[in-house]
Amino acid sequence: MALASGPARRALARPGRVGLGGSAVPSRGAYEWGVRSTRKPPPAPLERVYEIPGLEPVTYAGRLHFVPGLARPRFPRWEPVGAAPRFRRPPPAHEHPLHRERPCHVFHQRCRLLEGVKQALWLTKAKLIEGLPEKVLGLARDPRNHLEDQDARVLNAIAHARLWHSTEDTPKRKTYCPVLVDSLTQLCKSQIPRHPALARRAFAHGSSLSATWDRESILLQVHGTSGARLYAKDPLPPIASREEVEATKNHVLETFYPISPTIGLQECNLYDVADDAGFREGYPYPHPHTLYFLENANVRPRRFQPDQLRAKMILFAFGSALVQARLRYGPEARVLEQPVVVQSVGTDGRVFQFLVLQLNTTDLASEEGVKNLVWLDSDQLLYKHFWCRPVIRKKVVVEPVGPVDFQPETFRKFLALYLHGAVSPDVTP
Repeated sequence: MALASGPARRALARPGRVGLGGSAVPSRGAYEWGVRSTRKPPPAPLERVYEIPGLEPVTYAGRLHFVPGLARPRFPRWEPVGAAPRFRRPPPAHEHPLHRERPCHVFHQRCRLLEGVKQALWLTKAKLIEGLPEKVLGLARDPRNHLEDQDARVLNAIAHARLWHSTEDTPKRKTYCPVLVDSLTQLCKSQIPRHPALARRAFAHGSSLSATWDRESILLQVHGTSGARLYAKDPLPPIASREEVEATKNHVLETFYPISPTIGLQECNLYDVADDAGFREGYPYPHPHTLYFLENANVRPRRFQPDQLRAKMILFAFGSALVQARLRYGPEARVLEQPVVVQSVGTDGRVFQFLVLQLNTTDLASEEGVKNLVWLDSDQLLYKHFWCRPVIRKKVVVEPVGPVDFQPETFRKFLALYLHGAVSPDVTP
């Protein structure tokens, strides 16, 4: 009897799959099938250089080529003759002029707070009030502040961003979200002939912000660049009265023990404590009015959750108000005589978040005393869904091209935040 090969013996030893012909198919390894393995070969071991005190190793430096048996030469580190930026090496961290022993917890554009709004309120020593202030809602309800054919113009802006601006069949969020916000702000600017005070404002894109403060024994900082910012020549008027501000002394901030209040923040030792408002001294529009945040990431894991986006809006609005308060009243911690008000709008092109922050105090180290106030209107749908292609069933158009469940009240709030501070008191109902 002839000896069977290795694969044949393994096929006879264990039962294989039975095909249509009733024969067993032997299983073979990758090398037996002639397929190379995808496993990478291990890296070569590093050459070990032994240094014996008192002896100089014999190297192949003078040979100008590799010689087996001789040690590898060690040459001094090459230093460039000029100050070329590509050859410039940063100094070690401990020798950097901005190095400090006390660590700082920095919140920047991509930081995501685990506890969201609850954590942002603790970091900014603020009290949350659901809904927008009555002054802003009064502007939104007054029909004299509405645009002519307002709903139709907003629908055209949505269609322009989602359908007409791009040649893609289904535009991405990164494409239509900035276009939609720009179109809505252009609609708000059309109110300048009716309210001339709106001309005393200017948009700034990519301006920087840096604000540092102490919260109990923690050093915190908001640092980074945001999207579009609306600056004005005149500050926004206070929302809450002096009595309402004094009543915040009895408010107890909610904690989230045992979670650390600095979770989600970047800890570093290289930082600058100087405040940066994003503009130089003498800028004609020094007062921050509204900050616009766009959540336009196409990849889902990179998107902010709604609660994280609202926390980001709170911290950046607080940083802008804190820098403005220190420029106006000095760096000393105190209760402000005239509170600083900053607004913020966040959106992903479909859902809007509206925020109004009133900075009442810069004394943030302790839990006692006056608290800041935050009005937050969350998850306001401008439209539920947008069909870029019609839905046809049995040759009948079931869903036409366009938005589904359009909510005109959302744009009214968007317009009211823009008009806030520029509309004369007699226009308000």
